[in-house]
Amino acid sequence: MSEPTVAEATDSIYASLGANNADIDAKIAALKAALTRERLEQAVFDPTRLAQNNRSGRKLMQAYFRQRGVSVRFSAS
Repeated sequence: MSEPTVAEATDSIYASLGANNADIDAKIAALKAALTRERLEQAVFDPTRLAQNNRSGRKLMQAYFRQRGVSVRFSAS
């Protein structure tokens, strides 16, 4: 089985967030590995695809991901 790309890992996180955070920690770990392989420093998420698209929800997501070693930023929509 091949390793997921950053885009694939990001899509799986969107799916997990939509499914009440199912297996989110494993998906964050896969995203972290993909970021390392592709030599990227941050994961970029589209805020319109988030379950909680408000400042509080975005900050909570950033903090949770940061605790797991992934820097998150949001694209301007």
